[in-house]
This record gives sequence, C-alpha cells and structure tokens, in this order.
Amino acid sequence: MSHKEILRALSGLLIVMSVTMMSATIVSVALPQIIGALKGTQSQYTWVVTAMMLTSTISTPLWGRLADLFSKKLLLQVGIVIFLLASLGAGFSQSTEQLIAWRAVQGLGMGAAQVLVQVVIAAMISPKERGRYNGYLGAVMGLSTVAGPLLGGVITEVMDWRWCFFLPVPFAVFAAFMLQKTLHLEHVRRDDVKIDYAGATLIAAGVSVLLVWITFVGDSFAWVSWQTGAMVGVSALLLALSVWVETRAAQPVVPVHIIKQRIPALAIIGSAAVGMAMFGGVVFLGQYFQIGRGYSPTQAGLLTIPMMLGMMVSSTISGRIISRTGKVRPHVILALIMLTAGFALLSAIDHQTSLLFIGFAMVLVGAGVGMSMQNLVLVVQNGVSMKDMGAASGAVAFFRSLGGTIGVSVLGAVLASEVASSIKKGFAKVGVQVSDSQGGSLDLASIPEPLREIVRAAYGDGTGHIFLVSTGIAVAGLIAVLFLKPKNLRDTIDLHEPPAAEEKKEKELSAS
Repeated sequence: MSHKEILRALSGLLIVMSVTMMSATIVSVALPQIIGALKGTQSQYTWVVTAMMLTSTISTPLWGRLADLFSKKLLLQVGIVIFLLASLGAGFSQSTEQLIAWRAVQGLGMGAAQVLVQVVIAAMISPKERGRYNGYLGAVMGLSTVAGPLLGGVITEVMDWRWCFFLPVPFAVFAAFMLQKTLHLEHVRRDDVKIDYAGATLIAAGVSVLLVWITFVGDSFAWVSWQTGAMVGVSALLLALSVWVETRAAQPVVPVHIIKQRIPALAIIGSAAVGMAMFGGVVFLGQYFQIGRGYSPTQAGLLTIPMMLGMMVSSTISGRIISRTGKVRPHVILALIMLTAGFALLSAIDHQTSLLFIGFAMVLVGAGVGMSMQNLVLVVQNGVSMKDMGAASGAVAFFRSLGGTIGVSVLGAVLASEVASSIKKGFAKVGVQVSDSQGGSLDLASIPEPLREIVRAAYGDGTGHIFLVSTGIAVAGLIAVLFLKPKNLRDTIDLHEPPAAEEKKEKELSAS
C-alpha cells in the first residue's frame, strides 16, 4: 500500500482503537455516580471495569489466531458489531449485575480491536516504519483516555450516566464505515490453520476463577480459608492443564514456541506491568479525585489530563525517533524507569496531597505508558513472520490485558479492604456502628456530612497504598526490560528467513 492509502486506512483503524479505549475509560470518572445510582458496592465498582477487561483479555489470543485464518477486515467489523450491541445493552441496564454482564460482552469487542488493529497495521507496514505509525496510535489512545474521563464527567453532570454507553455508538458506526471504504487487504486463506478451542477454554476458565477469588478474598471470606484453597487450587489446576494443552497443540492459541523465547518473554513481562499501569491509574485516580478529594466528575476528568498528556507526547516523539534509528531498547528502558518513579511518588499521596505533586507523578506514569505500550508489541512483531503475526500480537495483547485485569482486581481488593477498615475505625471513634456492606458503600449522598469526611479520608489515604503495590509491579517490569536486547527493526513486511535460521547465522558470524 502507498503512503496515502496507508493513511486513509489508518484513519479508520485509529477511530476503532479510539472508540474502544474511550469506552474503557469513559466510565472511570462516572462510576461513583453509576454505582451509587444502582445501589452497588466497592466490589461491584471494580467488576464494572474488570468484567470488560477480563473478556477482552481472554478473547485477544483467540481473535489473533482467527486473524491468521479468516479476513482480518471482516473480523474487525464483527468485533465492532459486538461492541455496538453491548454498548446499547449497558446503557439500558437496570442493575449493577446487568451492567457488569453487558460490560463483559463489550470486552469481546474491545479485545478484537486491541489485537486486530495491531495485526492489520503489521500487514501494511514494515516494523521500522511501524514505529512512526505506532506513535500515532499511542497518541490517539492517550487522547481517547483523556476524552473518556472528561466526557464521562460532563455527561454525568449535564445529562445522564447512561449516555456514557450510548455516546460511543455513533463513533463505532462511523469507524465501521471508514474501514469498509479505506481498508483493502489481500486475504490468503490458510487451510492449515486450526483453532485450539480447548486451550482457549481452559485459559479463560483459569483466569476467571483467579479474578473472582481476588475480588472477594479478604471481604467475603478470609485469605486463609477453605474458599481460598478451593478457588486457588481450581485456578492453578485449570491453568496447568492449559499449559499442558498449549504445549501439545499443533497451533496453540497462545504460541508457546514464541513466548518461551527470551525476547518475547521479557517484552511480555514488561507489557503486563504497563497494562496494570494504564488501567489501574485511570480507574482509581478518577475515584480518588471524586471520593477522596470531593471534586465533581468533570473536575476529576480534568485532573487526569497530566497523565494523558505525558502519554500522548512521549508516544509520538519516541515513535518518530524509533522509525529513524530502528532501535527500541533505550525507549522501553527509559519508559519503565519513569513508570516506576511515577508510581513511587503516587504511593505517598493521601487525602490532602498537593495537586501539583500528584500532577507531576501522573506525567511520569503517562510518559512511561506512552513510550512502552506499543513499542513492546513492536519488539515481538519484529521477530516473527507474517504467518504468526496474529498469534504473536494476540499473545502480547493477552498478557498486557491480563496484567491490567489482575492489576485492577488486586488494587480494587486492596482498596476495598483498606477503605472498609478505615471507615469502621473512623465511625467507631464518633460512636457510629457500621456493617461490612455499609463499609464498602459508594453512595455518599446517603451519609451525613460529618461522617462523609471520614469516608473521603479513608478513600484518599487508601489510594496511596494501592499505588505502592503498583510500584512493585513496575519494578518487575523494569528488571525485565533491562535484560531485553532486541534486534534492530527490519524494513520489510515479512521475515526473509525463519528466526531460527537468523539466530544460527548470527551465532556463526559471532563465532568467526
């Protein structure tokens, strides 16, 4: 495709990614009002986000493998239709259970967009040139993340929270129209590709049980209890079976022969840390500004702008530099350093911390995400041939989403426990008894003003604790990328020869 054709097709792809990313973050600022209106709890608050991320996570490797078999364009359009229907269903939800269910379906469409946009771009552009275009993609994702909380805040205050789900619908329709008109890829059907449904089912079941346990442990039952033993044991068994199946499948959903290699494995660890940063930061900072600091939804959205600006600027600049130099490693190392520093600063916040301090920390987190998220995908794509591009891209997206999903679930569980404990202690000091369910309530309107300040302080102080956990995860990602030594980006769409042959040739040259 010519540069002009690429830009035309890229416009539709960017809209798809923008709409799905916006849907993930548009509720972040509005969630306290949504859960309050539907009489939900802190655990349900987390699951409105986690349900979408869970289905997005478990579906990405399957979408990636399907892209190696069927038309990439058609699959992306199917994903958009699923997203559209689920958005309408979420908007008409009458309870938190209905909302969580529709968000889970919505995640299937988001999973399709996450991996298929990457696969389509890989089919059009060589890895070296892809750095620049991935910079555009990262900037659009940052802009969408900015627009999401802002729109969610304005909609909640001016209109009705249900429009948070209705608003993405026309944009998704327009994106589907743009793709139909501008995206023209030659599809070569591969009859030798098979879908490993057994492996996909085991992975989905194992991850789901693990996340359910993370959500309820410490609240509904103790960490050391028969429920913990049963759920962790079942999850471990299912995941172990999935590994056994994947290592024996001719064409696994998660390509073991790729991810067990040193470079993809390290890139995946880094991606998991970045995924946790991306989603955890947006979800819980929006809640911190509203409940912990007392700002309106619109103000909370505006206060998250520093993180998104850091993401947009760093993604665009690093993408252009990478396209000129063909080197990725310095960018991802600097990115994880900034991400770790940003989370370390956020771990020190409470309900009275200066907004300038928080803004600076958010800039570091945003810059770290922007410089690493797409570039870590690029590292993996650079080492695989086109016949494995869908599966490889799906694997990276899977582990990045898994990191984000587990991150949100773990952080949500930690925050719920911290908040419930702090509220009970604060209320006890003024002679008010509170039940376990009331301790996790987000309906501040039903709480008298003197007690409301105790709740705000509990959320404000508890947020710092969850970002201390984030700092530890970011450190793990930093250690991984320090050992990452990828090759310079190639300037061809496909590999000239298999990776194994290239590695053998490199060993022979180094030996001579």
